[in-house]
Amino acid sequence: MQTAEHGLKRELGLWDLVFTQILFVVGLGWVGAAAKLGSSHVTFWLLAVVLFYIPSAIVVIHLSRRMPLEGGLYQWAKLGFGERAGFLVAWNLWLYAMVLMSEIGVQAATNISYAVGAEWIAESKWSIALASVIILGGLAVLSTIGLGAGKWLHSAGGITMVVILSAMIVLPAIAWARGAKPVTQPFTLAMPPVTLMNLNILGKLGFAALGGFEYVAIFAGESRDPARIIARSIWIAAPVIALLFILGTGSVLFYVPMNSIDLVSPVSQVLAIAAKPFGASVQIAGAVILMVLGMRIAQASLNFSATARLPMVAGWDHLLPRWFTKLHSKYRTPVNSILFVGAATLTCGLVGMTGVARQEAFQLFNNASGIFYALTYLVMFALPFVSRDASLFVRSASASGFLMTLLYVALSIFPIVDVGSRALFTAKICGVILLGNLIGVAIFELARQKRRPQPL
Repeated sequence: MQTAEHGLKRELGLWDLVFTQILFVVGLGWVGAAAKLGSSHVTFWLLAVVLFYIPSAIVVIHLSRRMPLEGGLYQWAKLGFGERAGFLVAWNLWLYAMVLMSEIGVQAATNISYAVGAEWIAESKWSIALASVIILGGLAVLSTIGLGAGKWLHSAGGITMVVILSAMIVLPAIAWARGAKPVTQPFTLAMPPVTLMNLNILGKLGFAALGGFEYVAIFAGESRDPARIIARSIWIAAPVIALLFILGTGSVLFYVPMNSIDLVSPVSQVLAIAAKPFGASVQIAGAVILMVLGMRIAQASLNFSATARLPMVAGWDHLLPRWFTKLHSKYRTPVNSILFVGAATLTCGLVGMTGVARQEAFQLFNNASGIFYALTYLVMFALPFVSRDASLFVRSASASGFLMTLLYVALSIFPIVDVGSRALFTAKICGVILLGNLIGVAIFELARQKRRPQPL
């Protein structure tokens, strides 16, 4: 990629990418989900690391060295499988990110209500709408200023993530040294029963909990020496993330009975219990809730900045109007693409709180959003098989990652909990995925028709 052609600034260094990796990959709720396996969670975490986490790191490093291009996976898919595949990868990433970001107003209002003890804030649609407007407006401004400013928020979010999980890991060690006994044995290497539920958790611990290394490659054109530092950032962040997940899950089991684990906020639950001997559980819980909200805003900022680059890169390829490629005269950021993503996300968030959709439909949509993201990974893991210079080692890693991602997709499409109609549940999920991609195909074909020279 020729930077001078597009005028992007190279703002990101190695440690910016390391903390961005930690911020994007680590999800605090997964330590609670893994704790549902009991002390044998270690076995499934290690399986997820070996079968998905390490293979995804190997494949992302291989592809980012061969193609250090702004747009990341979009560019890789376009060069490997053609423009249509590349556009659909970007489209699925965009749909996935839109769902995640559109929930930021609800999450902010809920966290603030817990932190200050005012439940009415979480129930007020006006509060949720105001939070959505303020946060998404702020993220649009920050994204316009550029990654030179945004990287500080992303790094702060990653550092805060490490600090909170480290505190969660250290407190049980202090309690154990003072004579406290764990509620459940935190660690064993026993194999959990191979049930459909446990396989579902394994799939989620793999793709859902440990996926995300490819995201920083979207910023390759804004990174210094991307072919080198993207790979180095992965090797630094990967063991840190794996240890935080495994030790954090053990901390949940040290303090909380398996049938009482709060899957929504297990970290706040553990820290509140751990702080009781010091007489500060309420203050600790409130501080943690606000810190978690700050991390969620940092994650939304990262998603926002990455998502805004996808229409810009598609515009470079004439698959979207050139309006999306316009850069800010001062900050050299895709200002029109940023405005479009901000407006679309805010609209999605406001429509989602109107109450027109029932909770079941909302959950189906969330499951579908995870599959949108997983489809892009299936394409990524298929790329080494069409690459002439991919080694057998890289292709073996790709096969493992592909199968783990396929496991996640299969268990997301077919329900593993009681529903009114399993066939209808599956049909709805498949319908959303199919409809979303048909819309993407239609947009691509219209753009390609307009790009063809007209006969004289």
